[in-house]
Amino acid sequence: MIKITGTPGFKFLSLKPKSSILFNIMKSKRWLSSNIEPQAKAAVFNKHGDPQEVLKVMTYKLSPLTPSTLHLKFLAAPINPSDINQIEGVYPIKPLFRNSLGDKTFEDDQKVAIGGNEGVAEVIAVGENIKDIKVGDWVIMNNSAFGTWRTYAEAKPDEVLRIPHEGISLIQAATLSVNPCTAYRMLKDFVNLKEGDFVIQNGANSAVGQFVIQMAKAWNINTINIIRDRPNLQELANHLKSLGATYVISDKDIQKRKKDEFEWYKAVENKGIVLGLNCVGGKIATYMTKLLRDSSLIVTYGAMSRQPLTIPASQLIFKDLKYVGFWISNWNKINPKEKRLEMLNEIINLIKQGKLETSVCNENLWGKDDIHGDQHKILEVLKKATEDFKYSKQIVKMV
Repeated sequence: MIKITGTPGFKFLSLKPKSSILFNIMKSKRWLSSNIEPQAKAAVFNKHGDPQEVLKVMTYKLSPLTPSTLHLKFLAAPINPSDINQIEGVYPIKPLFRNSLGDKTFEDDQKVAIGGNEGVAEVIAVGENIKDIKVGDWVIMNNSAFGTWRTYAEAKPDEVLRIPHEGISLIQAATLSVNPCTAYRMLKDFVNLKEGDFVIQNGANSAVGQFVIQMAKAWNINTINIIRDRPNLQELANHLKSLGATYVISDKDIQKRKKDEFEWYKAVENKGIVLGLNCVGGKIATYMTKLLRDSSLIVTYGAMSRQPLTIPASQLIFKDLKYVGFWISNWNKINPKEKRLEMLNEIINLIKQGKLETSVCNENLWGKDDIHGDQHKILEVLKKATEDFKYSKQIVKMV
């Protein structure tokens, strides 16, 4: 008796034949019905511009599986600032404009790119030549610009990274490859931090900032955290302290008060602050550098204020401060896959131990409506994602 099993859109054949020879033959293959492929949806654009104007939703039939490809069902994908910038055409990593997507083909002037750089997918079919990935595995993207805002995808094995997903949530897996990895590398790579050292950062309530706080806490490193002044300042400060922040101060205070007026000054006076993390730029970054000890280092990984980073000559000459930049996409590009997997496994272990929690996310179901409904939904989510400080991080959950 042949029984049809598997995930929606694919039919896997499993049988219990009487002949052990036939059974062994069947075990050596990955039997897949090739005449039924999922109907997929993707949020695409065929030119750069305002996402509200250029992003469209299209449907297509997934290409048949080959011996050396995988079929993926996307589970969730976040909306990151880099995703918006990529659609606008101002992000350094350019999307792939393709002349075909599944069973659809496009003229040269109508090639489409798929939005989204980060996300998690489940493997639903595996080509027979692939040995180290199996149906049911969760994978994240090996490189940026894969196009994660879609329901199904075809991929090569080297385009994905298999992750252990027992003990972590879907949202934690979907947001694993950018923010926590950025925090991890900045704390590990630039200064040989020791227990009891002090790190200062601005934008401390950002997703990366919150991971910095939690990882530093796990490694017994103190953090001084600068956040933008706001009506609910104390509420936010309490939240960051609950994550492990040692001290929290507002950007207004840091510009108004002398450093010896802060409660943390005596604690750091002897040791000094050895590392500064900057994702804001502008005046607040300049003020932050004044608190660092001589020969310390500033890592810039963002520019949320869209203001230039001004470096006083005196900081370079008399304090010997060093300024460097960091971009996780470039780190991924120049480092071996094994080193990245080692980092991901350590981060996942911190999650399993309860030492890392993801910042609050707003989950949005997507893919269940008709094209017009799904297009309205994705544009609505993108609008929320671009309205600073009004909403939490937006996550698209595919259904």
